[in-house]
Amino acid sequence: MNSAASEIAGRLGREAEAVCRHYLSNGRKQGRYWIVGDIENTPGRSLYVRLTGPTHGPGAAGKWTDAATGEHGDLLDLIAGARQLRTFGETLDEARLFLSLPRPEPPTRERVVASTGSPEASRRLFAMGSPVGGTLAERYLHRRDLIGFSAETALRFHPCCYYWREGQPKDTPPETWPALLAKVTDVNGNLTGVHRTWLDPATARKAPLDPSRKAMGNLLGHGVRIGTASDILAAGEGLESTLSVRMALPNMPVISALSANHLAALILPTGLQRLYIAADADEAGDMATASLIERAGAVGIETIRLISLGGDFNEDLRKLGRDDLRTHLGQQLAEPDLSRLLSDEH
Repeated sequence: MNSAASEIAGRLGREAEAVCRHYLSNGRKQGRYWIVGDIENTPGRSLYVRLTGPTHGPGAAGKWTDAATGEHGDLLDLIAGARQLRTFGETLDEARLFLSLPRPEPPTRERVVASTGSPEASRRLFAMGSPVGGTLAERYLHRRDLIGFSAETALRFHPCCYYWREGQPKDTPPETWPALLAKVTDVNGNLTGVHRTWLDPATARKAPLDPSRKAMGNLLGHGVRIGTASDILAAGEGLESTLSVRMALPNMPVISALSANHLAALILPTGLQRLYIAADADEAGDMATASLIERAGAVGIETIRLISLGGDFNEDLRKLGRDDLRTHLGQQLAEPDLSRLLSDEH
């Protein structure tokens, strides 16, 4: 940022509350923060603007974060977003205008609400992620013996994803942790939600949070899809367990429903002939499998439950290795699927 822009940003910071009242009129002051739905002035409680603090550096007045999307910035970024300005020059002009004129009442504008946890908020968060290759997310997957997913478009990495602890006061800012993002889509490939696994940068394991995983958006009936289902599909619960099936059988399209309850409610794609169910080896997995078998049978889809040796297929992968897990799963496949699923071409 050049010196003129830095000076303008500093002046805006000294008048942070006035900036918020002007550009984020649908929000309100709560303690040391101005709270509103998002940078476009939607009513809500997702975006927090710090009203006090130094003019520059960590904790500076005017710094803001959106807990739903992971977006953050300063008051120049806020002005650009609130006024939907295209260039930095336009943003500086608007800021100069604000600083030199009395604070008029901002015009009332219709806004599309993107509530916290909505599919729209999920789309915005996933768009902020980057490919997992070379990141902490790839290191985490490798720790689970999940290799070869660096270019998978359903997975992304966010270096600073917001985390709310259970019971945390809504007027306090969230923590930030790196996270593995997984895209939840419907049968047409439309993004409906995002699953987040927060990671510990020191160990490349799950972060020391309870819970360390959360999902947002519309999940029921949908899931994280790897590969394109046509006549066959393997459906599982947890992301790592389902990825383990895909790693052992790279020609098998898979979907992670993210929980047993969601697996039971999975919407089955048109044209599916055979469904492999890779549920966990526990009571919840048994109940989800029974429900899914009944629903699939009602529409003429053959079902085969894939049996793990341990609690789930990632446990099997780490104990057996890829080749032995591939052999174990191959013994459970239907005869018509053997050649294409056990082929090395994919």
